[in-house]
Amino acid sequence: MIHRLQELVWGPWMVAALLGLGVYFTVKSGFFQLRRFPVWWSATAGSLQRGEKEKTSGGISSFQTACTALAATIGTGNIVGVATALTAGGPGAIFWMWISAIMGMMTAYGETYLGVRYRRRVENGWMGGPMVYLEDRLHLPAAGLLYAFFCMMASMGMGSMVQANSAAETAAYSFSVPPAVTAAAVTLFAGLVIAGGPRRIAAVSGKLMPAAAGIYILFSVTVILSWYDRLPEVFSSIFQSAFQPDAAAGGAAGFLVSRSLRYGVSRGVFSNEAGLGTLAVLHSPADDGDGVKQGMWAMFEVFFDTIVICTLTAVVILAAAGDGQGAGYDGAALTAWSFSRRLGRAGEYLVSGSMIVFAFATLTAWYYMGRQAFSYLLLKTRFPVKLGNRIYMLLYLNAIFLGCLARLDTVWQLSDIWNGLMAVPNLLALLLLRREIPDSLKQGPRKIS
Repeated sequence: MIHRLQELVWGPWMVAALLGLGVYFTVKSGFFQLRRFPVWWSATAGSLQRGEKEKTSGGISSFQTACTALAATIGTGNIVGVATALTAGGPGAIFWMWISAIMGMMTAYGETYLGVRYRRRVENGWMGGPMVYLEDRLHLPAAGLLYAFFCMMASMGMGSMVQANSAAETAAYSFSVPPAVTAAAVTLFAGLVIAGGPRRIAAVSGKLMPAAAGIYILFSVTVILSWYDRLPEVFSSIFQSAFQPDAAAGGAAGFLVSRSLRYGVSRGVFSNEAGLGTLAVLHSPADDGDGVKQGMWAMFEVFFDTIVICTLTAVVILAAAGDGQGAGYDGAALTAWSFSRRLGRAGEYLVSGSMIVFAFATLTAWYYMGRQAFSYLLLKTRFPVKLGNRIYMLLYLNAIFLGCLARLDTVWQLSDIWNGLMAVPNLLALLLLRREIPDSLKQGPRKIS
């Protein structure tokens, strides 16, 4: 039943909607993410390279917001999700992951721009995201409620249970730590972070993500270079497999339902979250209320998450399994095994440790998104928001604990379903507001030169 619902939600229509909107924004913006690469890079990563310091009023800086967003996106989707996509969709899934990311960069820009532009003041700061611009800009409160509900459920699935499950699996495989022990430790430390609210979450993300991502990139590149003779075969398999239609259907229909396309797009969205609206929620509390700049940070996050991190993971796995080994592994175990073939146990420990850090950072970032959605729902009732947030925190921590002990297949399928349902109202909003997004690059709060 769950599998059938997953197939329905992530059918050809969802693939067409996600890619279609991304293509639309790409064309209407004049291929901004490609043609104006120096512009958005200079406004994001380039500003860090130049050592520019952003002025804040004691709140959350753009860099901290970006690190929190990267914490939400660079998680198990980059490690477990890529391995799952390769197992289920073949090497061609990586090609479609790339395409979904390139198109998704403009989708991420659009939803983040809208989220910041139409954010609203609340008691403890700012609230923004699809639920807000659906209600305040489009006057569709029912759609806003649906999005908030789906986002809250996704936070319990993709945000907590999937991350916890992958952390427990990795700890068991690499360090022989029982899942129950991992469950207790992750739940405890997550509770200490999220109890401090968005500022503590942003502060922790700003410390964890640069270090963890740097370590993962270093060891990934080391492994890839050690398999340099297999790289031509790896990339050949990616491109050849990408255009193989499903044997059960012919022509365009078979192409749209091909496993490589479907798993590539769905796992790509799981990783970079473009189209889900979550980046809009995360960027809304930033002190810098420039929607254009925050949108460019969202573009950078999708690029770094999928084009860089996911690609490194995929190439490592495909190169390591080039001699036919690794068939008995899946998920986090497949990725850990791939690294261990060249780096031995020490490399496996370091990579597994990075993955656990990614999963933990994602847990904390997704808590904030889920809490924002839950708070939005509470504001529609007379239930005290502060009490409701405490209840939500307890439910979230419980989901983390249970996620460490659950089966991987069931958790992933449920997460796919909530992700897809969450995308529906957000994609509707992007469609209805499609003219505002390309125009913002010309007439935004701070005109792009």
